[in-house]
Amino acid sequence: MIEFGWQFFAVGIPAIIFGGISKGGFGSGAAFAAGAILALVVPPGAALGIVLPLFMLVDAATLKPYWGKWHWPSAKGLMIGAVPGCIIAAFLYAVVDGDVFRLLIGVICLAFVAFQMSRALGWLTVRTMPFSAPWAWFAGLISGFTSFVSHAGGPPSAVFLLSQGLSKTAFQATTVVVFWAVNWMKAVPYAFLGIFSWDTLMGSLLLAPFALLGAWIGVKAHHLVPERLFFGLTYVLLVITGVRLIWVAI
Repeated sequence: MIEFGWQFFAVGIPAIIFGGISKGGFGSGAAFAAGAILALVVPPGAALGIVLPLFMLVDAATLKPYWGKWHWPSAKGLMIGAVPGCIIAAFLYAVVDGDVFRLLIGVICLAFVAFQMSRALGWLTVRTMPFSAPWAWFAGLISGFTSFVSHAGGPPSAVFLLSQGLSKTAFQATTVVVFWAVNWMKAVPYAFLGIFSWDTLMGSLLLAPFALLGAWIGVKAHHLVPERLFFGLTYVLLVITGVRLIWVAI
């Protein structure tokens, strides 16, 4: 049972708004922070079940502003690779303890921050490369897996898309259409695995207006807000969340 008390709303509302902003305007890379933060107050499985319908709602709201602006070869390759990634994750989810996923989500949080900071400091560079279908499939497989277990498919796909040298808007549009498809791939396995429940549905309904608000802000902010400002806050939140989840898991 999920208790929809003040803690749920105090954590869930800003987390979902933040996730909507990330998906709506900043490439989805940090959107998984919403689920990770929500997992601080509800079980990891329940957090997955609450967040997926909200992310699907954000996907639907942001498809139109970016329609046709994506890089289709990259989008198609990532979606093809995501299919086996989701299948593998679904089999593992059925047999792995919840604390393992808390640990995995925590590690993903810290690894994402380390990757982005290394890029910002010039310690790590992502070189522009010609499109490669096998590389897109591999990136999609990793994205599908991490998206299924923690809604964290953004970082692996971002590494691939950065290597394609896409414009800011093409990058954003590609992530929107890719994760629109990936989230639909996850919906049926989530139902069979019992991740969805009446409680998670109620949580999604209660937070739905805030997901749409975040999506609207994200689309508006895409051309207005410096990415450095947005991701600076993201890094702080993800470090705190990652450390907390790892501490609880071990």
